[in-house]
Amino acid sequence: MVHDKRDVAIMGAGAAGSLLAARLAAAGKSVVVLDAGPPWELSDLTSSQIWARRLKWGGSPVLQDGRDRVGYNMAVGWGFGGSALHHYAGWPRLHLADFRMRSESGQGLDWPIDYDELRPWYDEIQTECGIAGDAQAETWRPPGAPYPMPPHKVTKQGRILARGFEKLGMHVSPAPMAITSIWYKGRPPCQYDGWCDAGCPIQSLLNPLVLHKPAAEKSGAEFRAYAAVTKVETDAQGRATAFYYSDQTGARHVQPASLIILAGAAVQNARLMLASTGERHPNGLGNGADLVGRYFNMHALSNAYGLFAEETECHLGMTAGVLMSQDGYPKQRSGPFGSYTWGIAPAVKPNDLIGIGNTRPDIIGNALHDFLKRASRHLGTINGIVENIAQANNRITLAAETDRNSMPLARVTHNVAPDSRALWAHANDEGVRVMRAAGATESWVVPMPVYSHVAGGTIMGVDAATSVTDSYGRVHDVANLLVAGGGLFPTIGAVSPTFTVLALAARAADRMANNWSDFVA
Repeated sequence: MVHDKRDVAIMGAGAAGSLLAARLAAAGKSVVVLDAGPPWELSDLTSSQIWARRLKWGGSPVLQDGRDRVGYNMAVGWGFGGSALHHYAGWPRLHLADFRMRSESGQGLDWPIDYDELRPWYDEIQTECGIAGDAQAETWRPPGAPYPMPPHKVTKQGRILARGFEKLGMHVSPAPMAITSIWYKGRPPCQYDGWCDAGCPIQSLLNPLVLHKPAAEKSGAEFRAYAAVTKVETDAQGRATAFYYSDQTGARHVQPASLIILAGAAVQNARLMLASTGERHPNGLGNGADLVGRYFNMHALSNAYGLFAEETECHLGMTAGVLMSQDGYPKQRSGPFGSYTWGIAPAVKPNDLIGIGNTRPDIIGNALHDFLKRASRHLGTINGIVENIAQANNRITLAAETDRNSMPLARVTHNVAPDSRALWAHANDEGVRVMRAAGATESWVVPMPVYSHVAGGTIMGVDAATSVTDSYGRVHDVANLLVAGGGLFPTIGAVSPTFTVLALAARAADRMANNWSDFVA
């Protein structure tokens, strides 16, 4: 079936895709959004661990290669809202040095913009979406407007763990959270029940179903579920003309548009570009310099735990934690190169994927039962987001195997650089010291890294020789093809990416709305 041509066709109804749809539709453009997964609505969301699994990736398998395999299904979303439907909403900003890593340290890559260029969009998004925090208490925070909501209250677990940081001479601050601490734009304050990754049915946690998707629909945008995009069609001049996609029944569709936007997860964007070959693009779209798929990146997570004599009430709070510390953010200091951020006192459940039971994979049976009885009331947790240095050989490629739509599967090769592995070990050691200083009777760390937050693969830059897109996400050699999301990141920093993803998308959307002919000419 060939559908009517639209001004804009977007693949992916996650954070970036929903914001772009809302802003471009409000600017008067006809917009359609295609998503491979289910049409989730707020009324579907349920505070349940079993439910939360449904929000994780459920599409075509992603094959793994390399020494450091990634948990792709855990990190990526499925359906309307994408991974932002189950994200934890910890929203610190990237730091100034994250944008200038190559220039200042000789490691990694530079961004084509600096922090000052993105700062107005950070400020705008934090008011539009709502962030609770204390900017003055974040002594590490780059310049920016104060947060629109006061910080969240500190839980008992947070107070216990804060004393460990303080005894080591380290600083803590309230964590900046895209979760309401007061009534904000009709959304109620958080009730601190710790079900963030189940989608937050009361709308305290900002996700696309709360704000940008309904705003897009109000302005006339259409969202189609179970629409698995398999190719971007191009014409004789090499311009993007349409999405090819298959619906839930296997029927094939063509969606023409003047502007094509890829706003899926980083792996899926690169996969589609590599699979969309043509006479003018024999190696895939934007791949003239063999850069599509390269510089794939993820954060390594360092998880430290302690048992305390006093009850910690660790079931209460938010999944990202109530406090944070960025004393480890300066990249060049004593110890391994790179940045890390501690999230302090996340709410945890007894079992399931990120539950208390999985913190001790070394015990089973009665020993595990006894541990759970103690830990469910006495556990303390800190989670470190650890920077990985971008490397060209960490990449997304096409496999020989195909999915049910005959599209090649993605294969991810991931090997962490020695400095990054050393930084993760350094964070682990510090985490144990914090627990002991806080008074833990037992302390331990997860013995291997967990990887989260997919990024890279379609990096932005200044030219086609060194990057796939410009700073707005426009593919260098396909003027009317745009990429959005974390795949644009040349470096990943040491903070969760969603805030930056939205700031970049807002900047690109305003540029498109005000300079439309530049993007579709």
